[in-house]
Amino acid sequence: MSSTIEKTRAEQRLQRPQARWWLSKLFREYGPQLGILGVFITMWLFFIVSAPRTFLAPQIYLAFMSTIPFFAVMALPLTMLIIAGEMDLSFPSLMAIGMVAFVTVFNATGNMLLALAAGLATGFLAGLLNGVIVVGIGIPSLVVTIGTQFFWRGAVLVLLDGKGHTLVEARDTFIYSLLVGKLAGIPMQMIWLVLVAVASWVLLNRHKFGAHIYIIGDNPQTAGLMGINTARTRIMAFALVGLAAAFGGILASLQVSFFWPSLG
Repeated sequence: MSSTIEKTRAEQRLQRPQARWWLSKLFREYGPQLGILGVFITMWLFFIVSAPRTFLAPQIYLAFMSTIPFFAVMALPLTMLIIAGEMDLSFPSLMAIGMVAFVTVFNATGNMLLALAAGLATGFLAGLLNGVIVVGIGIPSLVVTIGTQFFWRGAVLVLLDGKGHTLVEARDTFIYSLLVGKLAGIPMQMIWLVLVAVASWVLLNRHKFGAHIYIIGDNPQTAGLMGINTARTRIMAFALVGLAAAFGGILASLQVSFFWPSLG
């Protein structure tokens, strides 16, 4: 009996250092993320105490889930671009130019699927153009994307004559329900955000594209010596930002069934 008790105590003494080691490793590897999470929880609790009727009601969280995804879907590929050592300030205008293509095709054909494809393709190509200018010519991305921000915004105003367009007809389509409808009471745009977040995590942490992004951001010269096509990777990172911006613009416009040229 006494030997069993001593054995149990010995096992407990071994488990305690292992638990401390696990916690130490967790904080060492994810310290910044845990710190941000801690600040978020602290602020959230503060708001709950300050205004319990508001922040304990489900309506405010449904409102957050309806609106936050519009820009959050862009923040994810933009994070990849920043990791690669670049910046894109043109994403507000990329939201708008993608919607110009969406509205134009939808008004001409009445086909939501074609309109969606046109909007996403336009955003992708506009982002691709940013990457080609930055990588091909060698102009800093900050300068390039400030310029294309104004260029695309001007193009939107000229193409639409500064007028907004209603999207009420789109409400009765399956694509509308798929993009901004509700599933079990949860806004679809929030579900899309989760899917984009998972895809971004896989791309960044489980795919060679993500590994190349990290290496390029750390040392572009070393990345080139390792055989990584740095130009193609950087251009693709810009293109993904354009694609995500167009998608965010489509979600935002369909949510309110109207497109303003000042979108973004």
